Amino acid sequence: MDLISHQPNKNPNSSTQLTPPSLSRYENQKRRDWNTFCQYLRNHRPPLSLPSCSGAHVLEFLRYLDQFGKTKVHHQNCAFFGLPNPPAPCPCPLRQAWGSLDALIGRLRAAYEENGGPPEANPFGSRAVRLFLREVRDFQAKARGVSYEKKRKRVNRQKPQTQPPLPLQQQQQQQPQQGQSLMANYSGATV
Repeated sequence: MDLISHQPNKNPNSSTQLTPPSLSRYENQKRRDWNTFCQYLRNHRPPLSLPSCSGAHVLEFLRYLDQFGKTKVHHQNCAFFGLPNPPAPCPCPLRQAWGSLDALIGRLRAAYEENGGPPEANPFGSRAVRLFLREVRDFQAKARGVSYEKKRKRVNRQKPQTQPPLPLQQQQQQQPQQGQSLMANYSGATV
């Protein structure tokens, strides 16, 4: 990608104009999320400033976003509670999915620090927000019959295969000759 504009300069004294690099999808989403949160703070009654924002205000914002959710979350008294694929529709509300909220908080946490907020005062990393996300994850998992158990990494317990030692003559043939690097042997190139 060329960062220098190819438009001719009409003024010989002006410097070459640079076009800003296009932002990644993540950066664009982070900027939109940050703008949405700042708009929420401005519309709050009474309006809030960013330094006065706390974890409680972040939780309020997350609950506000629930009205725009697309994930069916069954109540505990719903007949379909705990069924991964309910056979019929029910009146249970649509909510924000846990994964969406988790990703949103990650982007807002990064945006807060990029916009001058001190990391130790980041309301998006507060204990209350972490506990809320954990509760949402666990409840949605139960309501939808999906478990979010941590999967353990499989440890490959195969014994390394040992090869019998090569005869002395073959060992000498495999050693690099003087002036030849080990990488040359490895990649098949010669020096």
